[in-house]
Amino acid sequence: MRFAEYRKLVHADGYRYFGRMGFGTFCRGLFNQGFKYTFWMRTCAYLHGSAIGRWTIYPLAWMLQQHYSLRCGIVISHRTQVGGGLRMGHCGSIVVNAYAVIGKNCDLSHDVTIGVIPRGPKRGTPQIGDNVYIGPGAKILGNVRIGDHAAIGANCVVTKDVPDYGVVVGVPGRVISLNGSKEYVTNTEYEQSAACHADTTKR
Repeated sequence: MRFAEYRKLVHADGYRYFGRMGFGTFCRGLFNQGFKYTFWMRTCAYLHGSAIGRWTIYPLAWMLQQHYSLRCGIVISHRTQVGGGLRMGHCGSIVVNAYAVIGKNCDLSHDVTIGVIPRGPKRGTPQIGDNVYIGPGAKILGNVRIGDHAAIGANCVVTKDVPDYGVVVGVPGRVISLNGSKEYVTNTEYEQSAACHADTTKR
């Protein structure tokens, strides 16, 4: 991962929380449990891919990530493929398998599990699309695809694919509408914000 990509991911994560992202917002964000954990997760991913950073700063960053993992109740490996704009509104008991894939602008609520099924026809880990909302207590298990703009209801157990814009509730999860996650996933305008900032800088 290049530094520019790392910076872009951190900016996207912060914007999802605060609706803006600058130095002052970043400093305040480090007192937010969700953003703080995500920042150290991104930092570990960047340093682990750096020839110099991997053998110097990375061990310290990894220890800090483990520290905040225990304090915040979040387990997401820095090796997990997670798009920009990750938001965890309320922390606690959030567990994501290291081989899962999460798209951009994902909302993870507390008590969420995105886990592996080790055997059988659904063997594997989930793939989560872009702009997906996952409600409190939801479980997404095995080799399933959650489509873009989907919304997973509270305490739902998902073991089957979900279409784009699908709204899923119940145990086992069932699609009840195609209204999507628009009302839940907010502050996604960071790409336009970054583009406007770049244009202003050039001028």
